[in-house]
Amino acid sequence: MTHPAPARLAGKRAYITGAAGGLGAAMAQLFARHGARVFLTDIDGDGAQAQAAAINAELGDTVAWAAAQNVRDEATWPTLLEQAAQAMGGLSVLVNNAGIGALGGVESLATKDWQRVMGVNVEAVYFGCKYALPWLKESQPGSIINISSMAAYKVDPDYTVYNASKAAVASLSKSVAIDCARQQLAIRCNSIHPAFIRTGIVEPFFQQLGEEEAIRKLTRGNPMRRLGEPDDVAYAALYLASDESRYVTAAELRVDGGASAV
Repeated sequence: MTHPAPARLAGKRAYITGAAGGLGAAMAQLFARHGARVFLTDIDGDGAQAQAAAINAELGDTVAWAAAQNVRDEATWPTLLEQAAQAMGGLSVLVNNAGIGALGGVESLATKDWQRVMGVNVEAVYFGCKYALPWLKESQPGSIINISSMAAYKVDPDYTVYNASKAAVASLSKSVAIDCARQQLAIRCNSIHPAFIRTGIVEPFFQQLGEEEAIRKLTRGNPMRRLGEPDDVAYAALYLASDESRYVTAAELRVDGGASAV
């Protein structure tokens, strides 16, 4: 006889950016399967709607909602968070997952690419934390999960802006965590640091280098010699979203196949 998976997120209500595919979609699906209500956003609004519809169809209930969002647009954050809280009956988990990359060393990288990547990967995380906290305070205990990268501390000069942006996310996460803790709020903030995962963010490398050479380059120095899969990160996020991690804050959870250890 098979038993259903335990509802590790029963009663949780999660807002997930960058959820039209890749890590965001995997997290939304896994969270919903474990009892959470989920609100998916993405600059690809149709893609986010399709993911929400697939979750609702699988679970036979309306537990997922979606909206288009350009995370760089500060003005849309309060409106969308209010929309999400109204749909889900509150907000207890924020996942700042939306992210992009760009190739280039410090001299060759175009300034516009620096600004674009920092806008999505850092400014948007700041906006998310800033505008979600009032809602999280109303639904404590709460959890903020910011998707950083192994690149925060193991850099490749070809990915200058990506390295810098993900290091900023790690530091910002700690600042938010300690700020919440010193206010005696039951709101935690942690960052997840994957190695390269097989999602759309690696497509530019595949296109530029070819798949075989891209995988070789992206997994260079990784003891497991493979790209990660979206569920590898989704399960880490599931733990941080749940009350199982109630004493975990300001932490960096490395999901990198051991790459940061060598």
